Amino acid sequence: MAMWVFGYGSLIWKAGFPYDERLVGFIKDYRRVFYQGSTDHRGTPEFPGRTVTLEPAKGEVCWGAAYKITHKEDQLTALEHLEVREKQYDKKAYVDFFTEPTASTPAVSNVMVYIASADKKQNNNYLGPASLEDIAVQIVKAEGPSGPNREYLFKLENALIQIGCEDKHVIDLANEVRRILSLQGELTV
Repeated sequence: MAMWVFGYGSLIWKAGFPYDERLVGFIKDYRRVFYQGSTDHRGTPEFPGRTVTLEPAKGEVCWGAAYKITHKEDQLTALEHLEVREKQYDKKAYVDFFTEPTASTPAVSNVMVYIASADKKQNNNYLGPASLEDIAVQIVKAEGPSGPNREYLFKLENALIQIGCEDKHVIDLANEVRRILSLQGELTV
């Protein structure tokens, strides 16, 4: 039986595991937000970066990519990879995945997605909401073993453009980071 994984952050542009098929589409009743702290990839324990998680949002959709993994060996490899990569995400959910905006029937059901919950007891890296400017300042300053936090934001923005998605939260945040960097005289992407 095939396993499906939905990516809404860096998994959109960098799966990091073997897969048989990649579909662009969305899940319903969630929105992407920069509320998860990253102390292992795009920040440090002393100065966490911010990465995306999903927040329940009735009537909204979150675009991304779903990966089909058919072979048992590839499924095990993908799960091993994801359990390390997504270790700061404390929940897994199984969701319906759609490829057509007008569809009432999902293209694929039981697609696994990693979510960083807002429960501080389960997820001590959850940062939660903040003003756009505060999130942008944190992203400008944060850097971790995987690189600068701003690189993550700009790659996400570009990946969403590539799949034809306009995510207002991501666009507004990227523009605010560019504004801050321009005030500091730094080159932007």
